[in-house]
Amino acid sequence: MAKDRESNELESTLQMKVNDAKIVRKVVLIILTSLTLILFIGIVSGYIYIKSALGPVNKNSEEEIQIEIPLGSSTTEIAHLLEENGLIKSSSVFRFYIKFKNYSDFQAGEYTLTPALHLNEIVNELQNGKVMEEPIYRVTIPEGKTIEQIAEIFEHNLTFTKEDFLSIVNDEKYINELIDQYPDLLQDDILNSDLYMPLEGYLFAGTYDIFEEEPSAKMIVNMMIDRTNELVQTKVEEIEESGFTVHEILTLASIIERESKFSEDRPKVAQVYLNRMDHDMKLQSDITAFYGLKNIEHKAVVTYDDVEVDTPYNTYVIDGLPIGPINSPSEESIDGVLKPEGEDFTKLYYFSRPNGETFYSDSLDEHNQIRKEYRHEWYELENEEDSE
Repeated sequence: MAKDRESNELESTLQMKVNDAKIVRKVVLIILTSLTLILFIGIVSGYIYIKSALGPVNKNSEEEIQIEIPLGSSTTEIAHLLEENGLIKSSSVFRFYIKFKNYSDFQAGEYTLTPALHLNEIVNELQNGKVMEEPIYRVTIPEGKTIEQIAEIFEHNLTFTKEDFLSIVNDEKYINELIDQYPDLLQDDILNSDLYMPLEGYLFAGTYDIFEEEPSAKMIVNMMIDRTNELVQTKVEEIEESGFTVHEILTLASIIERESKFSEDRPKVAQVYLNRMDHDMKLQSDITAFYGLKNIEHKAVVTYDDVEVDTPYNTYVIDGLPIGPINSPSEESIDGVLKPEGEDFTKLYYFSRPNGETFYSDSLDEHNQIRKEYRHEWYELENEEDSE
């Protein structure tokens, strides 16, 4: 009897386990089926949305809509203009389509378009337009300039003052508007009260064609921010893979912009800084110490007094990156951060001569020997600048 009871209990236990296993399998099957269905619905919905956005807004429409594309308009500006006029369904899909097809050089002009056009037909129209006019102003902002230097360039070439420009780039309300307008580019980092210039590093260095007699400082800043945003949008995947925020990338790129002169050195200098951060070493960039001193004249040689000043930019004092960019970096310097030399390049020190030649070292002793040999060139350069 006892054996029969034990046998029955065993059979009962086994049956319960079998039933539990069946339930688990059913639950797992239901979950997997649900996830697959959700994924499938998401893919189908995305496909339908994009396919719809590539098609006409209204294929039966005979309405003719006149729009004007000004010279110098960015892809973002054109996309918003088309969407606002009911000619495309999604400005975002338009921008991604342009990037995917690698289209560029849209022609300024007056266009008569209809909501019955497919997106690719609209793009063809924009590429075959005619230039309307020559720019009234053409201003070039060299790479590596600070906001104060940029303000001076515009003051000399346009109708507003340096003070007008500095006022708008420091206007808190305007900056918050920009954060809302460019969420992928501008984050709360730029609201830090310790920053000398909230938008430092975000004003794209390049050539600007301007078609208004009296452009405002705000209009110019909008143009520059939009150009930076367009550049960042082309590098979204690389930025995500880097592990850095856009703010951090622009910050490091701005240091590289001033610390390296030649294209081949920028990925190497970037890797040196990455190596130092990995070793918990201070970056010790002279140019960040200079920037932290604010209104001093440009110096060629950093002094012991300079590196002891505690500022949120002085990388001789702080750990890691400074609080923000110190100039407007070039795309080349940004790419140096996103595509550094590589982990096999293990150097921890570098020294650049005034002519741009750069030496890399593994040890501090080796680095100091190189400095001892060439440092006099920087003193001579500073003396030349002081005598001018």
